[in-house]
Amino acid sequence: MPRPRGKRRPPRKPDPFANIRRNHRIRVPKIRVVGPDGNQVGLMDTKEALAIAQEAGLDLVEVAGQARPPVCRIMDFGKYVYEQQKKAKDSKGSSSKTKEVKFRPRVDVNDFMTKLRRAEEFLDKGNKVKLTLSFRGREMAHTEIGFDTIRRAIADIAHMATPDNEPKLIGRNINVMLTPLPANKRKPKYSHHLMDAENEEVEDLEDEDDEDLEDDDAAEVEPDVKDRVSSE
Repeated sequence: MPRPRGKRRPPRKPDPFANIRRNHRIRVPKIRVVGPDGNQVGLMDTKEALAIAQEAGLDLVEVAGQARPPVCRIMDFGKYVYEQQKKAKDSKGSSSKTKEVKFRPRVDVNDFMTKLRRAEEFLDKGNKVKLTLSFRGREMAHTEIGFDTIRRAIADIAHMATPDNEPKLIGRNINVMLTPLPANKRKPKYSHHLMDAENEEVEDLEDEDDEDLEDDDAAEVEPDVKDRVSSE
């Protein structure tokens, strides 16, 4: 009977360090050796260099195989692999993305502030932001209005980012790229204003509810007073 087939294991990712020659895989008779402290030791027999590395509890690792003779370093190879993997992970995790915020030449105040808040949120997360202002039809006759809008946006977001260059008109669009300031220098303010406004609205609604409850209580008390007066 055929054996039941189980789930196939996913293929293993290739080891980026597998091709690095080290220890007994270094076959050339002579090598140029770099010590564990990074200083040049000089030209040595490979067997002698390997014996020195093993005596110190370290590895002999080829770092420049194309050189003649090859250059090898005495190091802790396991620690080296760990540090390289950590660097790759950190760089991948910290890589920023580019977001885009679009404007119109004659944008109203509320829409302008909404777009600033959106740009501020992107920048606060470490993303680069591209500001784009698009012209339509006859708006191209007054590009200075668009440049004024973009420059105002750059000035109003200066607490979060700096422009990589001056705004440029390309076709029907004005573009400028913003790079976020270091995290300790960013000072978000538009998102905080939005939260304050929302809190004020909530407080106003609560005050209105309290007033409505007081009115209801007064309405319930008045009939009782009337009944007592009539009975007397």
